[in-house]
Amino acid sequence: MTERAIVELDSRPCLAAHRRLRFDQARGSWTIQAPERVFLLDEIAHAIISRCDGEKTVSEIVDELCRAFEGAPRDAVAADVTKLIKDFADKGVMAL
Repeated sequence: MTERAIVELDSRPCLAAHRRLRFDQARGSWTIQAPERVFLLDEIAHAIISRCDGEKTVSEIVDELCRAFEGAPRDAVAADVTKLIKDFADKGVMAL
């Protein structure tokens, strides 16, 4: 059984090596390009991933998103951010 990534509020996520955030003109959307894989991002996923620079903590990313999406409850934003980062880390797309 493979262990899942553990994402803490003080984790500093970033894209893993050889993964790139790019705007795909043909698709008209943001993507993460990885060796032999492409992940299409919706607006919310892009808002999260674009802030994962390896310097900001998950808590700081959540704070930024709460300011950007006024009225969004912090606990719901934190849960969504943590889940997305954990899913991408499990797929080898994100590093913590």
